[in-house]
Amino acid sequence: MTEGLQAEEGRPCGATPTEGGAGPRGADGGTIVLRLGYDGTAYSGFAEQPDGRIATVAGELRRALETFLRREVDITCAGRTDAGVHAVAQYVSFPVSAEELEIGERRLMRAFAALLPHDIAVSAVLRADPGFSARFDARSRTYTYRIATGDAPPLLTRSVTWWHRGALDVGAMEDAAARILGERDFKSFCKTSSAVGKPTCRNVMSADFRTERNLGEECLAFTIRGNAFLHSMVRTIVGTLVEIGGGRRDPAWMDEVLAARDRAAAGPTAPACGLCFMGVEYDEGALRPL
Repeated sequence: MTEGLQAEEGRPCGATPTEGGAGPRGADGGTIVLRLGYDGTAYSGFAEQPDGRIATVAGELRRALETFLRREVDITCAGRTDAGVHAVAQYVSFPVSAEELEIGERRLMRAFAALLPHDIAVSAVLRADPGFSARFDARSRTYTYRIATGDAPPLLTRSVTWWHRGALDVGAMEDAAARILGERDFKSFCKTSSAVGKPTCRNVMSADFRTERNLGEECLAFTIRGNAFLHSMVRTIVGTLVEIGGGRRDPAWMDEVLAARDRAAAGPTAPACGLCFMGVEYDEGALRPL
């Protein structure tokens, strides 16, 4: 999400700035939903910027859709991501006419492969009922943050991993992560300007660590699932956990940070490169094959 009702790694987001433009011609056929992945390195986040001059994921996707459908398109995503944050399963919805529903998945997939840049890819085209929103109908969102430790930096996975040279006490980090579960006020973990006058309570459903090996390189993966996330919330949680894992703070400090409701009480914001939007949950049957 972005500031205000904009979003970062998870504040649910609304439609792009094209909202209110021309809709699909013909009878309302329903909603197309895309499962989208992207390498966020080259983009200033998911959401389009007001001046339209900065490269964003939404901007590239909208241009591809409008080129193919030959009309203006309003898109809504499950959760905006900040500059440099990646995704493997972002969900984007947009209304279509009955005629456009007949285009077919294969033709759409071929169009996306031709029209999108190499660092954005659509992995599935689905359909939903009229009025479905990738944002408002989401039940939960999942993010994974990857950290590599040790003297040697990651090589093949360096663009999706934070290299932290010092060793980390995973047990202490797990203890601290358990303290953020449930419905809580996460104002301490939200970018200060985004918390002004906005509700900051969120429900964290799970938060756990595991060791991963990708392309022969090992990392520590922190996966968190919640109903939604505030601006910079996941990365600030990670930065706070690393303070604890590095021995600079005790796990009980996490309780103090939550109680403070003050961004200055938490740890630093972890780099964007390690964060990846992993998926969204919807009601069973809400999404169907096109």
